[in-house]
Amino acid sequence: MIPNYWQEFLKYLRSTDFSKAMVLTVAIGSPVGIFIWLGNFEIGTVLAMGALLSSPSDIPGSFRHRNIGVILAASLAGVVSIIMAYASTYLWLVLPLLGLLMFGIAYLAVYGFRASLVAFAGLFAIVLSFANISTEILPWERGLLITGGGLWYLLLSNLWTSINPKHHTEQLLAECLELTAKYLKTRAHLLTETAEREKLQKELFLLQSDLNEKHESLRNLLITARRASGNSNYARKRLLIFIELVDILELAMANPVDYKKMDEVLGEDRELLERFKKLIKRIAFQLDEISVVIEKKKESSTKEIREYLRGIEENFKEVRVLISSENTEKSFLLQNLFDYLEKQGQKINTIVRVLHNLDTREPGLLKNKEVSQFITPQDYDPKLLVENFNFGSPIFKHSLRLAIVVLIGFSIGLYFSFENAYWIILTIVVIMRPNYGLTKDRSKQRIVGTLIGAVIALGIVFVIKNQVVYGILGLFSLTLAFSLLQRNYRTAAVFITLSIIFIYSLLKPDVFNVIQFRVIDTILGAGLAALGNLLLWPAWESQHIKSVIKESISANKKYLEEIDNFYHEKGALPTSYKLSRKKAFLEMGNLSASFQRMTQEPKFKQKELGQLYKIVGLNQTFLSALASLGTFIQNHKTTAASKNFEIFVSHICTNLENAKKGLEETKELKDLDPARTEKAASALLKTYKKLLAERENQLKEEPENDQKDVQLRLQEAQLVSSQVQWLLEISENLQKTIAKTKFS
Repeated sequence: MIPNYWQEFLKYLRSTDFSKAMVLTVAIGSPVGIFIWLGNFEIGTVLAMGALLSSPSDIPGSFRHRNIGVILAASLAGVVSIIMAYASTYLWLVLPLLGLLMFGIAYLAVYGFRASLVAFAGLFAIVLSFANISTEILPWERGLLITGGGLWYLLLSNLWTSINPKHHTEQLLAECLELTAKYLKTRAHLLTETAEREKLQKELFLLQSDLNEKHESLRNLLITARRASGNSNYARKRLLIFIELVDILELAMANPVDYKKMDEVLGEDRELLERFKKLIKRIAFQLDEISVVIEKKKESSTKEIREYLRGIEENFKEVRVLISSENTEKSFLLQNLFDYLEKQGQKINTIVRVLHNLDTREPGLLKNKEVSQFITPQDYDPKLLVENFNFGSPIFKHSLRLAIVVLIGFSIGLYFSFENAYWIILTIVVIMRPNYGLTKDRSKQRIVGTLIGAVIALGIVFVIKNQVVYGILGLFSLTLAFSLLQRNYRTAAVFITLSIIFIYSLLKPDVFNVIQFRVIDTILGAGLAALGNLLLWPAWESQHIKSVIKESISANKKYLEEIDNFYHEKGALPTSYKLSRKKAFLEMGNLSASFQRMTQEPKFKQKELGQLYKIVGLNQTFLSALASLGTFIQNHKTTAASKNFEIFVSHICTNLENAKKGLEETKELKDLDPARTEKAASALLKTYKKLLAERENQLKEEPENDQKDVQLRLQEAQLVSSQVQWLLEISENLQKTIAKTKFS
């Protein structure tokens, strides 16, 4: 059996991060090597710089968007380089121009993530304009060569994509499968590990946030690819697998477990829970196996797949025997859990059938003309620049903060005559983020990584005195640095430091001096970045979390209203339902991420952290209960929604509206009629007891006859009544918790 660490290493070598790093290494190394051979090292260096500057904007998306992004990045880098080169002879002009360009280019991030990476090319070009790598090339020639280097990188990137067009989709889908498996395993541990439940619940929040991001990326990528390729069998299969993965997450969230109640009902009988835990892990393991099959781009063994599915079925049989047929609370609790797992098993089976071309259906999503609503478009209206030009915009504050901190760093470098002082502002540009927590975290990782890299470089330089070896190590370190930037920033910082030191060792004989200044400049730049985020218009999460909570509550309310409408009308699931579900999941992920960022901020800014964690937990539980109710109504033949159900929905919606008002300055709450809701609850309980008595009589009088109809109505009455009462209780707790919380 292959050790885990070796499997992880092989997975890393197969990753898109590593392949992109290899393409970039070739794009950088080839012009340098060719022009050294031709006797013009400087041209090769500037072309390599252009490739380096343009590469960050090469992120997944449609062919058109990728190409436009890289071309804009290359063009911006070229223009900025020309401007800075001509201005560099006038110190009185450099400082104000540096500040204006830093602010203006960083401000382009208002147009989204891809635009922020295009902007990064411009910011990076400003920094490298101070490197004075070229002395003989004219400024306009330098700008054209930088743009040319970016186009050279784009050519190689497109060539690689044409050779391996499915690589990124497979990688992202495999990661999504693996993350879903991890989510299911964490839920499995929640069943039995009572002492670790709070910690595991926090892990679930983070995993759900990561899954939402993966789903959004895959949704955009697969729908766009499907449109481009028409009826491609490959695109159809991948989209079907993605749809099943979204359903698996919804099913998991649709099965919220009241762990306190479960502990009370089961008492000391923990054997069944251990069986359920084993079954969930078996299902999760199957997802892991499928992820490996997709990632390695090989056909899975039908025999192996069938053996795994047979193993899952055997586990189902074991659990089914242990569940009592009595109409007790324990039996219903376990039966619902069993039904949930059986559905998850069916989802796994569907994915396997898709992989083996046994499922030939078309994804229903693509038959809908409103499919574009499921893709989040980016608005490029110039009005966005005007609308965000104020201190209420995080991007505006970040751009202004970045410009000021860069000017301070540059001035310090000039005043103390630091060698390679541009490393200070390079560190600031790379590390500084709109969020304090992320900036602080990256500052620490950058400093630690730089120190480790410096120590390793010192050891190598002491032992080896060969410039050819330095060149090979520099190129090798550069590849590893690029491939690890998104995976492990601290390790990437180690290899960035190594590559810079080894590359400089080819240009300057005094390597120890290079190492010394590299460490000093990095520590200074990282310190300035962290201080800038702390002192200059800091964007604390506590200032924005109210609006994030409000958005999550609004999305949950809309989802509840869509479930209510579908319960009345049934039929095909409307697009509005799917969109409201997507919105609720995304907003919940945003809330979890916002809370997580808040925990990374200074202690004096973590006010009411316990209360906020409770609010996040209540929102999560509410969404889970909603998904449970919606999934049941979708997958079962149900009776007409009663007036009592409507009373509950109305009361819950009012509680949610009051909770939102509790987040506003004016807290005019809507009036409620508790007596009306209590009467509805009593009526629902009465209906449930009536059905229970009816089934018990049937069992006594006709034990061998099929009582499926009564059983289904009984299940509906029990689940719907318990879920709406739980939703009501959660909404009341949410309203009370928000009212008690003192937001800063």
